[in-house]
Amino acid sequence: MQRIAQDPGDPGFVQNPYPHYHAMRRLGDMIWWDEFAMPCAVSHRAVQALLRDRRFGREIPAEMAPAIPARLRPFYKVEAHSLLEAEPPRHTRLRGLVLRAFTSRRIAALGPEIAALAHALLRDAHTGPFDLLEHFCTPIPVRIIARLLGVPEAMAPQLLAWSHAMVAMYQAGRTRAVEDAAAAAADEFSAFLADYIETRRADPRDDLITHLIAAETDGDRLNRDELIATCILILNAGHEATVHSLANGVKSLLQAGTTITPDTAEPICEEILRFDPPLHMFTRHAYEEAELFGHTFRRGDQVALLLAAANRDPAIWPDPDRFDPGRAPVTHHTFGGGLHFCVGAPLARLEMRVALPILFDALPGLRIVAPPVYADSYHFHGLTRLMVSA
Repeated sequence: MQRIAQDPGDPGFVQNPYPHYHAMRRLGDMIWWDEFAMPCAVSHRAVQALLRDRRFGREIPAEMAPAIPARLRPFYKVEAHSLLEAEPPRHTRLRGLVLRAFTSRRIAALGPEIAALAHALLRDAHTGPFDLLEHFCTPIPVRIIARLLGVPEAMAPQLLAWSHAMVAMYQAGRTRAVEDAAAAAADEFSAFLADYIETRRADPRDDLITHLIAAETDGDRLNRDELIATCILILNAGHEATVHSLANGVKSLLQAGTTITPDTAEPICEEILRFDPPLHMFTRHAYEEAELFGHTFRRGDQVALLLAAANRDPAIWPDPDRFDPGRAPVTHHTFGGGLHFCVGAPLARLEMRVALPILFDALPGLRIVAPPVYADSYHFHGLTRLMVSA
C-alpha cells in the first residue's frame, strides 16, 4: 500500500483539501495516511464497497474498547446509546424506533416553516457586507430542529454551544480543553433533555420528543438514555452538517455564477452536496480478517472512508472539480451509505431546496465580498464566515 503524509491542520489543506485527495487517489483505491495512522479509502468504488461491507462497522470490538477516563464518561455515555455508533442487532432496533417518529411525512410538513423562517431572516438582511453564515445559514437548521424536537426556540444559542463543544471531539488534534468542554456540554445537554423528556411524558405535544417517547415496536420502546442520545444526535449531526451545506452551497453557486430556483433546486442541491460536502471522513472498524484493495485488515483495525475524495473521483464524474448543476445524477457519498445512511438526509435536503431559492430570489445581487474562510475542523469542512453583499 502506498503511503502519504499531509497535516490536516495545514492552512492550505484546510482551505482546499481536494488537490490532496487527487494525489492520494492517483496512488490507488486505498492509501495509508501517516498523520491518521490508518488506511484510507479514496476512490468512489472503495468507499462504496466499505460502506456496504458488513465485515466493518462503527462499534469498536468489545475486547478492544479502551478504558474511558472518568472525566469523559458523560460524553461517552451519550455515544454508547447513539444510533450512529451502533451495529445490528442494536442498530436495527434503534433505527426502527427512531424512524417511527422521524417520518418522511413529519419532515415534509416542515417545508412551510422553513420557507417562513428564511423569508423572516432575509427581511432583516443588510444590503451592505454581512456574514451570511451568521444571519442565514446558521439560524435555519438550529431553529427548525428546535421546533421539530419541541424545544423552546429561545434555547437555540445554548443548543448551538452544546453542539459545537460536543462535535469538536471528532476533529483532528483535539486537546484536553476540547475534551473537558465536550464532557461538560454532554452532561448539561443530557440533564436538560432528561428534564424535558419527563415534561413531555406528563404533557404530550405534537413534537418529535413526544413521538420518540411513544414510538414502539412489539412492545419495545426507547429507554431514557436512548431518547437523550437520539435527541442529541438529531441536533448535533443535523445542525452542523446543514449549516455547512448551506454556506458551502452559496459559496459554490456564487463563485460559479449560478442561481437556483424551486424548479432547479433538486439537481443543484445534489451537486452542492457532491462538490463540497460538510463531512469529509467517516471511520469504521474491521470485525474479522478481510482483504480489500490490496490491504489485509485484522479484527479491530480502523479504516477511514474519505467521502469527499470519493465525491470527486474522475472515474465517476468528468471534470470533477468543476461545479456543474447539469450533471447526470450519480450516487454521491455525502450522507454515507448502507446501514448508516444518514437518517437526517431528507431534512437536510429539504432545508437546502427550500431556503436557497428563497435567498437567491430575495437578494438577486448577492455577491461575495471577502475571501471565504474554512474552519480548521477536519473531519468536517465548513466555513467560519461568508461575507456577502446584496
